Amino acid sequence: MISDRHARTMLPIPDRPAPGLTTYDAKDPDTAYPPIEPLQPPKGAPNVLIVLIDDTGFGASSAFGGPCATPNAERLAAGGLKYNRFHTTALCAPTRAALLSGRNHHSVGMGSITETATSAPGNSSLRPNTKAPLAMTLKLNGYSTAQFGKCHEVPVWQSSPMGPFDSWPSAGGGFETFYGFIGGESNQWEPALYNGTTPVEPPATVEEGYHMTEDLADNAVTWIRTQKSLMPEKPFFVYFAPGATHAPHHVPKEWSDKYKGKFAGGWDRVRETTFARQKEMGVIPPDAELTPRHDEIPAWDDMPADMKPVLEREMEVYAGFLEHTDHHVGRIVDVIEELGELDNTIIYYIIGDNGASAEGTLNGAFNEMANFNGLAALETPEFMQAKMDEFGTASAYNHYAVGWAHAMNTPFQWTKQVASHWGGTRNGTIMHWPNGISDPGGVREQFTHVIDVAPTILEAAGLPEPTMVNGVQQSPMEGTSMLYCLNDPETPEKHDVQYFEMFGNRGLYYKGWSAVTKHHTPWEMVGADLPAFDDDVWELYDGKSDYTQARDLVADNPEMLEKLQRQWIIEATKYNVLPIDDRGAERLEPGLAGRPTLIHGTSQRLYPGMGRLSENSVVSIKNKSFQVTAEVTVPAGGGEGVIIAQGGRFGGWSLYVKDGRLTFVYNVLGIHSFATVADGVIPAGTHQVRMEFDYAGGGLGKGGDVTLYYDGEQTGSGSVAATQALIFSADETTDVGHETGTMVSSDYDAKSSKFTGKIHWVQIDLGDDDHNHMVDPQERLRVAMSQQ
Repeated sequence: MISDRHARTMLPIPDRPAPGLTTYDAKDPDTAYPPIEPLQPPKGAPNVLIVLIDDTGFGASSAFGGPCATPNAERLAAGGLKYNRFHTTALCAPTRAALLSGRNHHSVGMGSITETATSAPGNSSLRPNTKAPLAMTLKLNGYSTAQFGKCHEVPVWQSSPMGPFDSWPSAGGGFETFYGFIGGESNQWEPALYNGTTPVEPPATVEEGYHMTEDLADNAVTWIRTQKSLMPEKPFFVYFAPGATHAPHHVPKEWSDKYKGKFAGGWDRVRETTFARQKEMGVIPPDAELTPRHDEIPAWDDMPADMKPVLEREMEVYAGFLEHTDHHVGRIVDVIEELGELDNTIIYYIIGDNGASAEGTLNGAFNEMANFNGLAALETPEFMQAKMDEFGTASAYNHYAVGWAHAMNTPFQWTKQVASHWGGTRNGTIMHWPNGISDPGGVREQFTHVIDVAPTILEAAGLPEPTMVNGVQQSPMEGTSMLYCLNDPETPEKHDVQYFEMFGNRGLYYKGWSAVTKHHTPWEMVGADLPAFDDDVWELYDGKSDYTQARDLVADNPEMLEKLQRQWIIEATKYNVLPIDDRGAERLEPGLAGRPTLIHGTSQRLYPGMGRLSENSVVSIKNKSFQVTAEVTVPAGGGEGVIIAQGGRFGGWSLYVKDGRLTFVYNVLGIHSFATVADGVIPAGTHQVRMEFDYAGGGLGKGGDVTLYYDGEQTGSGSVAATQALIFSADETTDVGHETGTMVSSDYDAKSSKFTGKIHWVQIDLGDDDHNHMVDPQERLRVAMSQQ
């Protein structure tokens, strides 16, 4: 370890001024104090750049034999190392929480995504304060720290403008700078961005050429240049986590058009050619076997002929998306090189936080929210064909088909969410560090896991794991530093046992062996009939001779399977994996899941100026009757603009004024739009306007009748044929007095959405209509206070 004068196991490092002579007069010749020295890490500590690509399988990038060009990944691999047995957790938020803490995902409460958190310790989405994040440790040791891109670690009940911000990157996360988004995915053309904890709008529009990945890279480049200009003596830690290549697959058309015609052979042929290329490159062993395609995944030849052009375009868009992302990663690397810092910068290029995503249905999706709401059938082949040229553009929220996801995980079985098999958890990873690597261009085959990154960085920087952070005693990191195999490809692996679990899909790696069971299929999101955990069928693989999990050895070695199953229980108990939770829609409801909620009761009052309220911050109006009442003052010339809107172009609802008339629009997935318009204009002056939706019932996602009122008098009626049952959007929000992001209705745009009158308040009420179409403010206040 690098010699250092600080005792760094307690953070912040305690201030311990040395005793000495204190003079009365500062002019006294004996007056002497040591100069103030800014805190720095041990001498020689490297800069660190972690790049975490989203939803990219092992067989996608050209650096690991895939069909998507990633020249910057190849460049870093040529000057660094490829790890071909690097693993993630099979899902976004858990991988990120594990990466940034050096602990298993259940250990830091992130057994699944934040939106499905429960009260169980392993699934709470709350990182214990005994497990400080890596960025905090580095910052308290003198690093400059910054994160750009996706977070997805904030508990949903802490994602409102009121916080608390303990889990946000720039507060409790240890990053001095954060620019990005906090949800699981975001529209690349019109994202919901934050600068620190403050919502900000993109600096340009789609028409002006805006794209979020480019914007994130711009900010990262500027920050690195500024940091080295103003603090050249300090190393930096930059975490660059673009939303790419998570759905929606959004990319400028010139990038996707590069791949026109290149996927005409279909996903089965892509798997075969990728597999051959991987062997030729040496990124998989020469005796590796290509795993078979499971019956749940259709063969390319069995797909309808009229769908194949659509399916090809889906993959062309994805390939362009990944190459575009790699290009912008390269811009960041270029700047580090221009600054003369490349040799002393550890770069982790982790190509995927899980396997490729199979959440896009068997046919893919023009708007993936259709599948999330159990409405994939709305996207008929005829609809998809009509929309083919729009895939990747601002008018789409697209995802590719399951078959492409499987091909992008070549040579492994299964996909994202399937933590049991390598298709869900094995991600090609590159480490570049010229000052530390003496074997550039090599391949490392030791088993490694995302929890190994944090201890590797600490060891490389000469920093100990802290035993105390902010007054709280810390538990040890659970990962293993990877430095031991940096320059010794033949050394035995040190990370020799690792559990996996996600939504009941389970596995255990133990000294080369792996025991696995797939419990749940990712694309069966609604109504799946899951077996009891004890009825799951386990498989056994010997990784020493079977790199891809191609030969199930259960029949030959049942004793080994029993040993590994028992070890899985031990690891699961140790790391808070139990109880296993395979519930789906139930976990979206806070009451059933046991997590806090910002919403109490059946009524919520909002005020002008409130905006960017996440779906979990607003009372849910799904699958029930509801009423929206607003008190507004309309100017003499008439009012225009949004009173309240939730969601956006790809699903949501809006109550607004158009041509002086109150209008309610319910937008189902961007496919169907149902509008109800008042019979007359709202008179000038102060009035209560109200919309009532009478849900038809009979199940989820049904329609209902709409009635509009001015000051309690009916002024219009209409109907909504269907609604969205579970979710409007992953990133669109609720706004009062205007609309951010994409627009629910084409009747207005971002600029004209601003209400021209005055909004005093807006109230959402749930339940049956009591035929009292005016809201008494004092009565509502009394009811609200009585529920505190």
